Amino acid sequence: MSNEANTRQGRRQAKKKKNDRRKPKRGILKKLFIAFILLFGAIMLAGGITVFAIIAQSPEIDPEKLQFPQGAQIFDQSDEFVSQLDTSERRIQVNYQDIPEELEEAFISVEDVRFRDHFGIDLRRIGGAIAANITSGFGSEGASTITQQLVKNVFLTNEKALTRKIQEQYLAVKLEQQYSKNQILEMYLNQIYLGQGVYGVEQASQYYFGKSITDDSFSLADAALLAAIPRRPSFYDPVVNPENAESRRNLVISMMADQGKITAEEAEAARSIPIAEQLNVQERESYPFEAFYNQVHKEVEEMEGISVNDLYNAGLKIYTTLDTEAQQHVEKVLQTDEFIQTYPNKEDFQAGITLVDTQTGEIKAIGSGRENTNVQRGFNYATDIKRQPGSTIKPILDYGPVIEYLQWSTGRIIKDEPHQYSNGVEFKNFDGAYKGNMTMRQALAESRNVPAIKALQEVGVERAAEFAESIGVEIDQKPMHESYGLGGFNTGVSTLDMAGAYAAFGNGGKYIEPHTVRKIEFPDGRVIDTTPESTQAMSDYTAYMISDMLKTAVESGTGTVASIPGLPLAGKTGTTNFDREIQQKYGLPSGAVPDRWFAGYTTRYTAAVWTGFTEFGEENYLLSQEEQRIAMQIFKAVMEEVSSKVETPDFEMPNSVVRIGIEKSTGLLPSSHTPQSEIVYELFVRGTEPTRVSEQFDRLSGPSNLTANYNEATGQIIGSWEYDASKLDEVSFRLEMAVGDGGFNTIDTTKDMQFIVDDVTPGTTYRFRVTAVSDSDSNVTSNSAEVKVTVPGGEEEEPDEEEMTEPDEEEQQDGNEEEDPDQGNDQNNGNEGNNNGNGNGNGNGNNNRPGNDGRPNDNDDDNDDDETDPPATNPPNDEQQDGETE
Repeated sequence: MSNEANTRQGRRQAKKKKNDRRKPKRGILKKLFIAFILLFGAIMLAGGITVFAIIAQSPEIDPEKLQFPQGAQIFDQSDEFVSQLDTSERRIQVNYQDIPEELEEAFISVEDVRFRDHFGIDLRRIGGAIAANITSGFGSEGASTITQQLVKNVFLTNEKALTRKIQEQYLAVKLEQQYSKNQILEMYLNQIYLGQGVYGVEQASQYYFGKSITDDSFSLADAALLAAIPRRPSFYDPVVNPENAESRRNLVISMMADQGKITAEEAEAARSIPIAEQLNVQERESYPFEAFYNQVHKEVEEMEGISVNDLYNAGLKIYTTLDTEAQQHVEKVLQTDEFIQTYPNKEDFQAGITLVDTQTGEIKAIGSGRENTNVQRGFNYATDIKRQPGSTIKPILDYGPVIEYLQWSTGRIIKDEPHQYSNGVEFKNFDGAYKGNMTMRQALAESRNVPAIKALQEVGVERAAEFAESIGVEIDQKPMHESYGLGGFNTGVSTLDMAGAYAAFGNGGKYIEPHTVRKIEFPDGRVIDTTPESTQAMSDYTAYMISDMLKTAVESGTGTVASIPGLPLAGKTGTTNFDREIQQKYGLPSGAVPDRWFAGYTTRYTAAVWTGFTEFGEENYLLSQEEQRIAMQIFKAVMEEVSSKVETPDFEMPNSVVRIGIEKSTGLLPSSHTPQSEIVYELFVRGTEPTRVSEQFDRLSGPSNLTANYNEATGQIIGSWEYDASKLDEVSFRLEMAVGDGGFNTIDTTKDMQFIVDDVTPGTTYRFRVTAVSDSDSNVTSNSAEVKVTVPGGEEEEPDEEEMTEPDEEEQQDGNEEEDPDQGNDQNNGNEGNNNGNGNGNGNGNNNRPGNDGRPNDNDDDNDDDETDPPATNPPNDEQQDGETE
């Protein structure tokens, strides 16, 4: 029993032991399972927390960052693209509707085939990428969609890390919730880097192919090549690695065909095109026309609501007034010796020019300096430099205002004589001489200082300053000093200022502020017109009369070097001076000047030129005639070129102006006795022309009762005459004698009314002629009285004979024409310096031609038709001190 019990008990114990051994195994598995579940849950929780934390650290979707930086595009006067301002990323943005279908499909086929279907991430693609990453390591293959690539490039880094990948996927989903597929694709194609420093498909197409993606010539092969680059831009660079690029391009084409985007025939045709035939690489300067672009910068920055940042980042399209051909020519004139070989070999010598459309104020070209500095926003010698303008200011401050407000005529007589400013300070003409009475036309053409200041003093400095500022010339001192009328500014003016002012004269008195920008287009399609409005700054008669006088200055005055045959051209020279302190400090030679100007215009173009130096120095001066002519030569080289391509009509005289003949010495209407050589044709504001007829050349009453007899006792001829006793104090008598058939010669000018002639020859006939001559003006004479006497004796002795004749009109006229020149105008009688007119309508005849020394000749030619009189062959070198200031 006990054995059985023991046995049973043993069995029970053994079973218990066995059961005890099984229980731990089952418990461990259960515990392991539970532990695994708990661990997995913990991992998931931890992962979720981690992912949540990573997502929480993701940047926000910033719409501003999705506006990619793009430098302003510059377009010329014909709306042709010229260049683009440099930014950190070279890019030209396009709208989705401008993206060709083949370009869109090319990128989708190779970068994100299910782009239109996913919600930002492609789960099928992720599965394939995970498998590849498990077998080959993390980062071996990506699953990034186009949306993911966009958020990575804009908001994240290129680091291959799990954190970045989680944030990328999160942001991609979020971006898809805020933007449409078309918007995302547009942003992607504008943002993507495509090698060679270019961003976006439009910039890349223009760079690689020389055409826009919107051009009809943009092909399937072009689209595929652009889509081939982003995967590895350097490796697939078509310029550096054309074989790699062609292989990748062909892969893109095949994928498009496989996906049914194109036909097999289209694919084959595209693959057959060699890369070399596709490429037309465009290396464009971002800042090709430095001087012009500097002014564009300045104008845009001064516009309300536009900043410097906008210029480089906002994708503006700036439509300018640039004439690229004119700009290139201007730069060639200034920066080479092709047109001017006399540029001083001095380091500090510079020049600037502004070329403006006379009728619109549009700046067509700007030249700054003798070389291109390639510096954006560098110093501009055409627009930034401010220098005293010398005599180029005279039409603006002196003669323009006096015509506008006092309606002076171009024939106004002004006496060139020693004179002072109103404060008593003396000033002088450039040559230190004075020419007496002269017309306003002659005074401006010859750049006389005294008549200019007299005109300014008559009109007053306040009205003169107002006139100048109405055409863009700022007066920096109020009240203005009279020395400004000779160019003695405190700060000065630029060539842009002068070009704008002179253009107003050529545009009928309308002033339009010179400008380089016509309109600006914003990325959203908004367009603002930036063209300045025109203002009627002066009367049309002022503009025309100034223009006509300045034509004389170019044809026969100080500006003949700038004259262009066949081109109606008005212009004025200008010169400044060193003050005595500077001249002594640097030991400058006599006649040296710091600046030379020329400003001129046609009905089409206006240009102002400055030449001079950046600073004072021992060698920084213009002295020789060649150096002082450079400003005119620059003007001529530029104006001749731009005018060769357009018809240039002459200035049209408005109805408010009349042209009439006047006596140049009196400014009055000529009488019937006024010599043609004393008549000039000048301009008057209609209604102000003279009505009084000059009496200066009227005939005096002639001598009467002229008798002459031979006295045998003394062997003399004795004669006498009578004259109005009330007029005797006003006249003298010119006595002329002719022997036989010879001509008359003056033998005396006397107050007496009798004469005695000794040593006569028997048998000879003597004729005598007596003419009354005005004591105040030797040009005023009377009709002549004549008598003849035959001395008896000789081979055929004749009785004494006294005979007095009254010559007919023709004889009287002939007698006057034979007057002894010594009895002519040598007395001058207050008419010095006024022998320059010959009835040509300009008041500048042959006697206004400069001689070799640059000064007018004194002889008075009888050329009454100066319309055909050519300009002087030896232009003057006057004005060496015409801009003299106090």
